Parts: sequence; C-alpha cells; structure tokens
Amino acid sequence: MTRPARPRLTSDADVRSLASSALLWLFDSLYEGAVVVDRDGRIIWINDKYKALLGWNGVEPIEGRAVEEVIPNSRLRQVAQTGVAEMLDIFTIGSRQVVVSRIPLQDDAGAVIGAIGVILYDRLQALRPLVSKFQQMQADLANARRELAESRQARYRFSQYVGVSAAVREIKAQARRAAERDATVLLLGETGTGKELLAHAIHAASRRADRSLVRVNAAAIPETLLEAELFGVEPGAYTGAGSKPRPGKFQLADGGTLFLDEVGDMPLTLQAKLLRVLQEGEIEPLGSSRLRHVDVRVIAATSRDLKVMVDEGSFRADLYYRLNVFPLRLPPLRERLEDLPVLCETILEKIAEESGEPVKSVTPAGLARLASYHWPGNVRELGNVLQLAATRHDDRLLGPEHFADLPVTAALRAPAAAEDGEVRCLRDAVAAAEKAEIVKALAAVNGVKIHAAKLLGISRAQLYEKLAAYNLLSDMPDKKEAV
Repeated sequence: MTRPARPRLTSDADVRSLASSALLWLFDSLYEGAVVVDRDGRIIWINDKYKALLGWNGVEPIEGRAVEEVIPNSRLRQVAQTGVAEMLDIFTIGSRQVVVSRIPLQDDAGAVIGAIGVILYDRLQALRPLVSKFQQMQADLANARRELAESRQARYRFSQYVGVSAAVREIKAQARRAAERDATVLLLGETGTGKELLAHAIHAASRRADRSLVRVNAAAIPETLLEAELFGVEPGAYTGAGSKPRPGKFQLADGGTLFLDEVGDMPLTLQAKLLRVLQEGEIEPLGSSRLRHVDVRVIAATSRDLKVMVDEGSFRADLYYRLNVFPLRLPPLRERLEDLPVLCETILEKIAEESGEPVKSVTPAGLARLASYHWPGNVRELGNVLQLAATRHDDRLLGPEHFADLPVTAALRAPAAAEDGEVRCLRDAVAAAEKAEIVKALAAVNGVKIHAAKLLGISRAQLYEKLAAYNLLSDMPDKKEAV
C-alpha cells in the first residue's frame, strides 16, 4: 500500500478522513496482519501480510466473505456485534500462535459498524518466557483454588471416632441421626474429646457433604476482628478495610456447613447477630446496611457449660435454646476407659505411619497404668502421651515404666481420699476404689471380662453385677468369651 499524499486540512471531515487513512496505513505497515469486517462479520478489507499468513492463493476474492470462512474460529464477528474490545489474546492460525487485538469500529454517531483485527506479533516463541510465566501463574492459581476447596471438605468420618464402649456407640448413633437432619447441632464436651472430628463426620454424612465445611474458632480470634471474620466486611467499613468487599465465614459456607468452635467464648455483642442467622438465615456484613440471605447449617461446639453461663448472664438464653436443638454430649475418656486398648492401638499405628518406624504397642500393665490417670485432656492428651513415649524409647512394647511421668490420679487410688484432707462416707470411698480396680483390670486384659474377673478374684457373674452397678457394662460381645 502506498502512503497517502499529504492533504489540506480545511474541515473536521478532512481530519477524520486523514485519521482513518493514516490508521489504515499504520495497521498495514506496522503490524503483521490486519483485517476489517462489517457489522455482519463480512470481510471489508484485509492486507497482504494477513493473506500470506493464511496461505491465500490470490485467485479467489476475500472481500465480502464471512470472516470465519477465511479465518477459522475468528472472534471479530462477536466484537462487531457486542462492541466490546479484546485488546490482547493468543490466537491460533494453522500451526502458528499469534498475539492479536480486536477493536470495534464506530460511525460518527457512535454506533458500532464493524471491527478491526490486527496481529501484534506472530513470533510467539520470542515471548515464551513471558507466556511460561503466565502459564505458571495460572497453574499456581489453579492449585491454590484446589487446595482451598480441599481444605473446606470434611477430613474425618464416623469410622475415625474410635471406640467400642456403649458410650461411643450411642454418641455415634445420635450423630448419624443428626446428619440426616438439617437442624443446628450443639456438641458438648471437654477439650480433646473429638468435637471437631464429629463435626466433620456429621457434615460428611449429610446432604451438604459436597459443599463447603468452613471452620471458625471463636476463642482464637480477637473480639474486634471476630465480627468481620464471621459476617464479612464492606469497602470502607473501617480504615484499611480495602476497596473490595471481603466475604465472611457464613458467606463462604453458603449452601454448606459452618463449624463454630468454642461458641461459649463468643462476646455478647455478637450473639445477637448469630441468633439472626439461626432464626432468619440473614447476615449483615460490617459496614453494610443491607441484609444478605445465606443457607448455612451450623454445628456449634463448646467445652463450657452454656446453661450455667445463661444463669450468670454471660450467654444469651434465646441463643442457647436456638443452638440446643440437637445437643450431643461427648463422653470424656475417663468415662470410657474400656476404649483405651483400641485407642492406643489406633494412635500408635498412626504414629508409626507418620514416622516410618515399626508399630509399637502397650502392654497390659502399661494399659493399667494409663487407666489410673484422670485424663483432663482426654484423647488428645492420650495421643500426646503416646507420642512422647514412642519418641523417647526404642522399645516395641510400652509398659508402666514408659509412662513414669504420668501422675496417678488421687480419685483412682485406693483407698481414696484422706490425702487431700477430704473425709468421705466409707461406702463411697470403697465404691470408688472398687470401680477403679475394675477399670484397671479390664484395661490390663484388653477388655476380656473373664480374665478381668480372675485378676480381681471374683466370679464372672459378680463382675457383670458390678459393671452394671457402676455403669461400665458394655453391650459389645466379648469375642474371647464367646469362643
């Protein structure tokens, strides 16, 4: 194309005509290819460079043909019809990849009358470092999204809540019933009893299992930040809030489950907002005056006595009753000591798997030593004790000597009480000592009742009577006795 002669500029029309001519010449000379289509996607003009890149034979006319016939998969028709520019894209022509721009063309009235496409660069290999970096960033983003999605899935199932005692079987049965419903669940229990594990299991067995499980610990977040963490933040809500809205945990859990741990530590000022979510399914982000609907199933947990807190005025009564729709009390370890053998076996197998070392086990005497402890930290503390013993010692069998640092709880000693200055009824003291010895005997023989009876010097019938009297009787059949 010959560069246009210099015209005289005498009117606005002359300026527009010159600009159009100059731009067309610029596209033709500077870029590796240029093509213009009308509003209907028909080619109006195409330069020789683009024809050569397409391998056009020069015999058949191009002008007037649909752009997709000449340039397969072209998006110029969409740009001409929508008026939305695509400033940078990687486009494939034959076996080559090129960098292109697509720009809508307008008439004097501003109406879109067509589009122009230009090849900015047809040697993508020279841009390979930049493209590789972009592709790596895309891969990293995809990995981050996948990891985030995985982190919001249930990590535990009911099978991982280990135990064979009647107490464990009952709590698992109740939890399965809770999973079948969509009601709010309140998990009550001391620290280390497995409240988070059970929350994951309930979500995994519910109809919301394929949606997010989002966890928030009310005790771990400062009061000043907890509202934003739960309900989200609107732009400008406070200094440093940012220019974009930030969703809260309830929004992230929409359609799924929110596990609200340590709900008893939630400040009174936020309890009313939580009550609104439970009652109305609505949240109000920080800095917003507009309510937003969310569909979230709440599983709350606490190690505190909420009823006492209500009586003291530190927890709202109406919120307590809203949370207490489906309460589940998780038994402490000291109330299910017959689970010690299977718990130790499970924990030690996990320790061996993580460390790559042989699996260790606890001797009957070692189990009796563990059974003599009160376990204020419950199963979590048991895991820590076994981890320490397995790390300190190379022995494959862990006996009482490997748990020497573990204190014997006064309540389980016999005869029980004078050490702390308390004088109890003789009948109660004898009963406590008898119960403690029965528990230790069962732990020592892995729960086989006939062997425990022999250790205690009583008949099996007498043992069953005492187990029933002390609420220690398990419904599980004794496999060795049944043989």
